[in-house]
Amino acid sequence: MLACLVASDALAAPPDAAVPEGTRPTSAAAPAKAGGKIVFVARIEGMIDLGLAPFVERVLREAARANAAFVVLEVNTFGGRVDAAVVIRDHLLRSPVRTVAFVNKRAISAGALISLAAEKVVMASGGTMGAATPVQMGQPGAPANPVEEKSLSYVRKEFRATADARGRPGLIAEAMVDADVEIKGVIEKGKLLTLTTNEALELKVADFEADELDELLAGLGLAGAETRQVRENWAERIVRFLTHPVVSSLLMTLAILGIMIELRTPGLGFPGLIGVLSLVAFFWGHWLVQLVGWEELLLVVAGVILLVLEIFVIPGFGVAGIAGGLALLAGLTLSLFGAGASAAAIVNAAARVFISLALAIGGGLALLRFLPRLPGGRKLVLATVLPGRDSLENQPEPGGPTLGAIGTAVTALRPAGIAEFDGRRVDVVSEGDFIESGQSIEVVNETGNRVVVRPHRLGPGLEGKS
Repeated sequence: MLACLVASDALAAPPDAAVPEGTRPTSAAAPAKAGGKIVFVARIEGMIDLGLAPFVERVLREAARANAAFVVLEVNTFGGRVDAAVVIRDHLLRSPVRTVAFVNKRAISAGALISLAAEKVVMASGGTMGAATPVQMGQPGAPANPVEEKSLSYVRKEFRATADARGRPGLIAEAMVDADVEIKGVIEKGKLLTLTTNEALELKVADFEADELDELLAGLGLAGAETRQVRENWAERIVRFLTHPVVSSLLMTLAILGIMIELRTPGLGFPGLIGVLSLVAFFWGHWLVQLVGWEELLLVVAGVILLVLEIFVIPGFGVAGIAGGLALLAGLTLSLFGAGASAAAIVNAAARVFISLALAIGGGLALLRFLPRLPGGRKLVLATVLPGRDSLENQPEPGGPTLGAIGTAVTALRPAGIAEFDGRRVDVVSEGDFIESGQSIEVVNETGNRVVVRPHRLGPGLEGKS
């Protein structure tokens, strides 16, 4: 996943640096009371993740509905995901409500992009903003790796375009991202730009300085305005939970596992329900954070349909099965990264999907193998493949056939079902092929209660076939 570097070479403020006149409102120059005005206030703190975007969007929407004078985003973050910051940036640039980024005390990395996207930037004393080069996070505890030039160029231009849209120095914004950008008297080549409060004021990145919300409102001419603190609701907290990398990977595993077991033991039951609910939760969370669109949904739906056709209509793993599997994997992979993702991030997303697939296959094989041996487990596995006849009529009799025994499939084997050997009904499972009821079969493996069969090539109706 793309993340942003959280530390860099910060610029030290000159000891004699003076705050430009008018940058800090004083009580003597405080504007008149702004009674009747409404200001929405929301905090952006901690890690910038995908679940934060719906929260910011709601704040802006509610503020527009209330005809608010301003939305104040109080920023204090070391950064996070680039794609999440880009989504929030787009919301801010499109917002009909005027916005203020109150940097209290730091807007590093992704936080810098969000702050630059606000109409006004106000910084608390001792604040910092910048250090936004994108990196590819490695294994836990391992150092972050730099991304390729393509991704670096993309993030650099996102910062430049955002600064240009708000009338701020574009080159300053680029220097926060790319160490190759040199600005005479500001930053030398080979170092990332991080601005202190005084430096941001001097370079026209910040509009003025304020340490408290009341001081900020006074500087905006909104002293005495009604403030409305907005916090995340339960739904937004759930979205942030569902889009967490560990949780989303678990949901993918449960979805694949449940659907796979249900397809191997047809009939809408508990595994299928768990699989569908996990898939819905996965896509609902990623839809709300704008990682999933109709393309991803259509790919996954098409993949599931093709797999169902392969199993029930055209048995035997062929073109439909391969195409369905690829469509399902592609849809899930595309749902895990957003705009600006590097090649390494895309590979990382694909690896997460393949790991989830491997875990699901391993878990499915273990369940199909051992569940019939558990008390009551046999009923769970076979209940969905028994035809609607009298239950006593189709119950298998105790005992089992020997290796090489020839019998007949009483029910369709998909792959589990019931077969008859010398007048005795036995639970069997095919090698993986779909076997129609009435077809002649032979035992190829018999271990304990597990009887594995395959079509008998010289059985009735199969003479002469190889």
